[in-house]
Amino acid sequence: MNIETIKKQLPKCPNIMGKEEFINTAVLVSLVDVKGDYHFLFEERASSIRQGGEICFPGGFYQESVDKTLKQTAIRETIEELSVDESQIEIIGNMDTLLAPMGVTVDPFVGIIHIEDISKVQYNKNEVARIFLLPVSYFKTTPDIYQVKLKAHPYEKQPNGETKILLPVKELGLPERYHNAWGGVPLNVYVYKTPEAMIWGLTAKIVYYFLKIAFSGNA
Repeated sequence: MNIETIKKQLPKCPNIMGKEEFINTAVLVSLVDVKGDYHFLFEERASSIRQGGEICFPGGFYQESVDKTLKQTAIRETIEELSVDESQIEIIGNMDTLLAPMGVTVDPFVGIIHIEDISKVQYNKNEVARIFLLPVSYFKTTPDIYQVKLKAHPYEKQPNGETKILLPVKELGLPERYHNAWGGVPLNVYVYKTPEAMIWGLTAKIVYYFLKIAFSGNA
């Protein structure tokens, strides 16, 4: 073991350890200039896809065979979902990686989508039920905050009633407290009730932290 080699290999900017073990995704925090006032562009997911009917930003899964970076993921997914041209997307930076407790990382990139009229956007109806704009300033209000508790389960019940062992706690000789579900630290769930839809979960959390950046020292 060579200490100098280790020093050189340590990350200059700490990231998420074992990120490759998670499902990695990226979204575009989409801003549209409406007469000098920036609005968020939101999507309602089509009912036929995963989490149908929920509100989100454009985005999706990182595809190693297609994307060189997560930034490319955010751009590619935005183009696919909104049918805009890459030249209409102006990336201005990225936020911190969001680690979702269900084993997903979300890298939010902030970008301006240069469109004149939202009604003329030919979005992909296989993935998107509708799109809408809301002023960024609308979200300066405090969201409702609830909590959930997620626990680590060493086993799971199968549809046929059988138990699938995920972690053989007894065979490994782990303490008895790990023989059943453990953990359960409260996690905040942010909810914005808007005239268009209820925005909650990861999307609301990204909005919440974006607002902390956007109006820092200027609220």
